Amino acid sequence: MNINEYGWNEFFLNEWNKKNAVGMLPGRIVADFGQQLRVVTEAGELLVNRPVQKGDSLMQLAVGDWAGVEVIPGADIFIRFVLPRKTKFSRAAAGIEVKEQVVAANADTVFLIQSLNKDFNMKRLERYMIAAWDSGAVPVIVLTKADCCEDVADKLSMVYGTAPGVEVYAISSVTRQGIDEIRKYLQPGRTVALLGSSGVGKSTLVNTLAGEELLKTQSIREDDSRGRHTTTHRELVLMPGGGMILDTPGMRTLSIWESETGMDIMFGDVEELVKHCRFHDCKHQNEPGCAVRAALESGKLEQKRWDSWLKLQKEIAHLEAKKEGKLRQQEKQWGRQISKFQKEIYKGRV
Repeated sequence: MNINEYGWNEFFLNEWNKKNAVGMLPGRIVADFGQQLRVVTEAGELLVNRPVQKGDSLMQLAVGDWAGVEVIPGADIFIRFVLPRKTKFSRAAAGIEVKEQVVAANADTVFLIQSLNKDFNMKRLERYMIAAWDSGAVPVIVLTKADCCEDVADKLSMVYGTAPGVEVYAISSVTRQGIDEIRKYLQPGRTVALLGSSGVGKSTLVNTLAGEELLKTQSIREDDSRGRHTTTHRELVLMPGGGMILDTPGMRTLSIWESETGMDIMFGDVEELVKHCRFHDCKHQNEPGCAVRAALESGKLEQKRWDSWLKLQKEIAHLEAKKEGKLRQQEKQWGRQISKFQKEIYKGRV
């Protein structure tokens, strides 16, 4: 099997040479089934058990990662390490625990899929754009189900206004509108990650681009135009004409994990206004010299855009506070462990 087809290139080769990888094979994770991972190597596809994680010294694995694989004849197959990533699309994991979840690794391009039916949601697209810019991959907005929409031009205008400079395509897997235009991103050795909520047509798009049914699909519900869950696991698919598509389960919500680059790009105008307030701790309410209030009153800044920025800032601040709390808890645990270790050494000397 030629791993170059799966994106193996000089970047990963250089990183591989830095490792003590004698007797190991480089392999790319192409499917995640929870406790088991499917990995492509020069020796073929292998099914590997997910390494056991202990505490915070975990080796988080994601579809798209390149790893060091050791095959012990007559024993088992192990993943020993993960190579540094070129890009990663992350979100804050669901639940109480403060944890990063890597959704897709080493994608060159990210297709942000948004449906043009009743599920069209600009607030959700803003979040995806922020996370995409922070991933390091090139974002491309793909608006599906154009055949189900009567005001495509209006929605395209809204998207262009929210994501200036980003390529935007309105497509239909039924009429094949726009399909040939986005096919140009499928180049040998290049990876395109599909990201979007449930039922926006990700799996259907994969099948349309491939010209055959590679992934299972389901029809949408007529009552709300939302799709049923089809993709249940992350999977990297090698396309017949070259290039790869990384399909992911739909995410109804996306909690931002990192935001510095994405917020600067998506809300640079708002960030600049905040800097020009007379007081550095301005609450943007009734303070004199507030650049934000002046922009809102003059119409230079839309109220809905300001509301979006405020909501995201509160969410980011809350997450940062949780991260700091987790770090303090870890420091306390480390302190107790060191204290215990020192006492044991002292006892041994007495």
